[in-house]
Formats: sequence, structure tokens, C-alpha cells
Amino acid sequence: MTTQQKTKIHRHMTIEEILSLFPFKAQRLAQEITNAGLHCVGCSAATWETLEAGMLGHGMDNSAIEKLLGRLNALLEEPVDATTVNITKRAAKKYLEILEEEGKLGWGLRLEEKMAGCSGFEYVLDYAEKALPDDTTFESMGIQIYVNNGMLKRLLGSEIDFVDGLQGSGFKISNPNVRSSCGCGTSHGY
Repeated sequence: MTTQQKTKIHRHMTIEEILSLFPFKAQRLAQEITNAGLHCVGCSAATWETLEAGMLGHGMDNSAIEKLLGRLNALLEEPVDATTVNITKRAAKKYLEILEEEGKLGWGLRLEEKMAGCSGFEYVLDYAEKALPDDTTFESMGIQIYVNNGMLKRLLGSEIDFVDGLQGSGFKISNPNVRSSCGCGTSHGY
């Protein structure tokens, strides 16, 4: 178990510290913090303001802080299968809806990365009618997920989720191999 996995999130941490200490779950942590009403993920306030100060400053009480801490620490304890790539039930449902709207039922999902952002890489999701010769195929929730073999080592263990929040909706990837992430949690490094 790594130091990152032993550490718990507490009220005196800044959002920047939280995302920096736990880059492998930064996407989901950032979404949970945003859903709790702190829309400063990625802004300058996150670099110096503690989670407690931010929540109290937004009119929330100690009970709301404890609830958020419970959700954040529960996310950290969720097990990761580092031998595959998975999609959550919620994300699979949304992807199937999109496929139906686009007339692409039966197509799979391609997970890739591109060089971008302040931390090095950003995820790319796209439709894929079939696997390419240099792909590894995973099946999760009835959806074929294709990953190029050259990216496989970095992407194994990833989980694709779909979030719908005040700051927008979209697919989010949690990746246990990530070692750094930008303040907003959109780009990452290894």
C-alpha cells in the first residue's frame, strides 16, 4: 500500500493538496467536491483555502463538511482492478444512449490519451466500430472497450464514469497509474 493510499483526506487540506496527493482518483474527487458546492476546483482559491474554509465560506456547516469527507475517503478506499479497463453502470447507460442517438448501436468505445494540458496527457474517448490490429479489447457492462497496446500499461486499471453536475456533464476517467494531475484535474502525468 502506498503512502497516498494510507493518507486520509481531512478538513485542513486544500483542494490542490487533495488532487495532488491522490492524482489516481483526481477526476472523481474533483467531481465530488464540485457536487458538494465548491466550484473553485482549478481556480486560485483552491491553492490556499482549506476544504473547511471553503465550505464554511459557502455557507455550509460542519455536518456538510463531515459528509463530504466521508464521500471523499470512501472514494479512496474503492478497490481497483489493475488488470482491466472498466466502465461504470451509469457511464455504460449514457454511452448506449449516445450510440442509439448516433445510429451506432453495437459499436465499442476507444480509450486513448493525447499529449495536452499542463500535466502532460489528457484522455480521449471515441466511438469505435471494431478493434484495430494493435488493440487489446476489454468488455465491461456489455460494451467493448479498445485500448492501443502502446498505451495499455498506462491505462490498465482505469475506470470510465459519467458525471452530471452543475459544472457540466461528461465522461471522467479514474486511473490508478497517474502520479500527478493539474489543479483542475483534467490533465495528468505518470
